[in-house]
Amino acid sequence: MKILLFAHLREQLGASELILDLEPLTVEELMQRLREMYPSLSLDHVMVAVNESLVGSGYPVQAADTVALLPPVSGG
Repeated sequence: MKILLFAHLREQLGASELILDLEPLTVEELMQRLREMYPSLSLDHVMVAVNESLVGSGYPVQAADTVALLPPVSGG
């Protein structure tokens, strides 16, 4: 599973993507797993896209999917 990181998430981990070997799970379960694996990662208010489509917390994520974590962005 490829996890794409943007904005402060990229800065917090020092990487723009993660490749994880995970079984199929829901978005909610994935977020919980990421919190366990990377406790310093701030995932509050992050939107999730799977294969370039925004999805909800119950959406099933498969091992071959690409998941993008999209934090809120402020403009000025």
